[in-house]
Amino acid sequence: MKTGLLFLLGLVVLAFAVVQLFALKRERAATRDFPPTGQIIDVNGVDVHAVQIGAGPDLVLIHGASGNTRDFTFAFADSVSDRYRVTILDRPGLGWTEQMSDTHKAAWSTAHADPRAQARLLKQATDQLGVVQPIVLGHSFGGVVALAWALEFDDLAGVVSVAGVANPWPGDLGWTYTVNGSAWGGALVVPVLSAFVPQSYVDGAVASIFAPQVAPEGYVDHVGPALILRRGSMRANARQVNWLRPHVVEMSAQYGSIDVPVEVVHGDADTIVPLDVHSAKLPDQIEGANVTVLQGVGHMPQHTHPEAVIAAIDRVATRAGLR
Repeated sequence: MKTGLLFLLGLVVLAFAVVQLFALKRERAATRDFPPTGQIIDVNGVDVHAVQIGAGPDLVLIHGASGNTRDFTFAFADSVSDRYRVTILDRPGLGWTEQMSDTHKAAWSTAHADPRAQARLLKQATDQLGVVQPIVLGHSFGGVVALAWALEFDDLAGVVSVAGVANPWPGDLGWTYTVNGSAWGGALVVPVLSAFVPQSYVDGAVASIFAPQVAPEGYVDHVGPALILRRGSMRANARQVNWLRPHVVEMSAQYGSIDVPVEVVHGDADTIVPLDVHSAKLPDQIEGANVTVLQGVGHMPQHTHPEAVIAAIDRVATRAGLR
């Protein structure tokens, strides 16, 4: 009996070791195939990855969940770099920005960087890059980080939220976030997913994010889904999303103190961050907030309807006296 238990335990340990090796192999391939495209900035011991292009008033772009700077460098950044100096940042634990603390890096943990902490870190990075009075644009999860930036600091020109998280939502976010955002799931389930999730799953996830539109040709190859499948990035993303709601509850009660121009672009077919739950409420919470609703548009208007997003940026620039 004892021998059988030891044998079974040995098999479990061996299987776990194999999973970790497969995950490590994938991570090395991701590092090779999708290296940093910008510069790494040391912010109080935390490496922050930033890409900066163009000239003009400062525009900061913050990606959403499961994203990185490559979401914006695929096409959007180039479309505005002729009249804005664009700074694109990886959020903590994603892309090539480090986690903010050792507790955030730990496998058996739920510790995470909340939106305000993320905004403070990214603001310090942009300060080092010479960014002055920026328009801060956030997509999806990045939307609530942009709002946190406006709550934390007053030296910004305005906020653009693109399909952004803004208000508390009913219910949970599904089993993947619940499991992977837990301490045991982060330690035991994430490595399995990191090692063995097939390309078909990635393609399906991208399709669901863009629905009812479709991803532009070449998007998946450029954005590097392999980066989010790294164990550390999967844990960071799952924890940040799974434990986000209490931070949104706290922040949304303070939106009335935001006194910079706020422009919102949101599709009414967005099932990832529903319009009626999030952006539709902002005009009643922030004086002067303007919401542009895109009929029949899903969660990725910066790619499917970039002209609407660019127009929102230009409106903030005009309202802030930058143009």
